[in-house]
Amino acid sequence: LTMTLADFKLVFTHPKALLTGLVSKIALVPVLGFLVVYLFGLQGEFAAGLVILAACPAGVTSSLLTHHAKGRIALAATVTAFTSLAAVGTLPLIANLGLGLFAGFDQAVELPVGKMVLGIFLVDTLPLALGLGLQGWKPELAARLGRFARPLATFLFALIVVGAFLNQSQTMVLHGSLVLPPALLLNVLAMAAGAAAGFAMGLPGAERIAIIMENGLQNSALGIFVAVTLLN
Repeated sequence: LTMTLADFKLVFTHPKALLTGLVSKIALVPVLGFLVVYLFGLQGEFAAGLVILAACPAGVTSSLLTHHAKGRIALAATVTAFTSLAAVGTLPLIANLGLGLFAGFDQAVELPVGKMVLGIFLVDTLPLALGLGLQGWKPELAARLGRFARPLATFLFALIVVGAFLNQSQTMVLHGSLVLPPALLLNVLAMAAGAAAGFAMGLPGAERIAIIMENGLQNSALGIFVAVTLLN
């Protein structure tokens, strides 16, 4: 609702930020995940969980948080979409390598490509297209809806986070001391790596913020699906 097609045109006509974001998310974050697993000596399910999480694409809520942080939303949305599509190939490759190295798993991850692509379309592409369409057709209405949608989306995001904590509270109490330090370190390192990559490439602040947010938020729903449904 707050973007235009010109915002996305800028992303593709000046692709340095997009390439930096994609390399950071697809390559740097998984490498950091492997490093953290190795440093903490994680084994079994804990190693598997962290590797799968590091291999996941960006989460769609990264665009919302990029919006709050005054980053380039079009860049964040594009990185999310591209890494989600790339995950059809990259997630099984990275996850299978990590599971074999650290967790002793011999069951290969095979993703349902059709279901993933449909999911990406429904939760990422379709809302984006509807928002851009309304922005182009009725910009004043889009602006009014945007002022209402932002706090509503933030409230729903907060509900999801609180709900996830409450739903997993018993597991977090039992295993928090083992799981929290490596998970927190991975998150901090991933965001720091995004910031460093942005500085190294000479990107402006709004683009660096988008890359930092993309590196900091994973599609945990996909990670849970892989861990629980595909790997049991």
